Amino acid sequence: MQAAMDGAPPPTSPTGLSAYVAVSQLLGLTLLATTGAWLGRYRGGVAWHSPLQFNAHPLCMVLGMVFLQGDALLVYRVFRHEAKRSTKALHALLHGLALVIALVGIIAVFESHRTKGIPNMYSLHSWCGMAAFVLYLLQWLLGCGFFLFPGASFSVRGQYKPQHIFFGIALFILSITSCLLGITEMLLFKISDSYSHFVPEGILANTLGVLLVAFGLVVCYVLTREEWKRPPLAEEMALSMDFKTLTEGESPSGGSQ
Repeated sequence: MQAAMDGAPPPTSPTGLSAYVAVSQLLGLTLLATTGAWLGRYRGGVAWHSPLQFNAHPLCMVLGMVFLQGDALLVYRVFRHEAKRSTKALHALLHGLALVIALVGIIAVFESHRTKGIPNMYSLHSWCGMAAFVLYLLQWLLGCGFFLFPGASFSVRGQYKPQHIFFGIALFILSITSCLLGITEMLLFKISDSYSHFVPEGILANTLGVLLVAFGLVVCYVLTREEWKRPPLAEEMALSMDFKTLTEGESPSGGSQ
């Protein structure tokens, strides 16, 4: 806004960033549509208090733990010139929404298993999936505690930030891996006799897996491009110095500890 008042041209995104973000969203919407087509065409659709309750599980996990989680990770790349506080809030909100939707998916599979007398938590998919959800919840709580709400000192935030970034990407990859394991497990349970004959359901589900991998690769590529990181605004630099002064008793002109 200040640049516009001074007559300077508005800030622009780095070359290529907008294109990759657009591709990620196209892939994300396509994988959601593919998930819905698979469940609707071959698995009977989705309903809660019915034999179709299980189908809410893959739909919720793809929507929450993959699409929304990926979009939450991209917030700092997309909203590069917005106020940091607003960007933080959106980042946390999208992650929180992803957790709520994923929780619905977990409840769906546990209730479906209970109704049908199927044991829980015995497969590699369930272990990886539950680990991803629990660690994702912990990551969200720690992120809110360190960055969204006041209290943590400047130095503590600085020490935790690299871990927060690393585990954010790692949990996103673990979530996609869990979905791939779940797709394979579901196909082997439902169409094990015909899966090797390239039946349409198997091809569609495999396509969903490829879309999940592609979405993950594009998101991770955007996140790891150093020049596409969100630059700190001038007022944020001043606020950071003031925050450091208040929390560590250091003068703005003093050296770092």
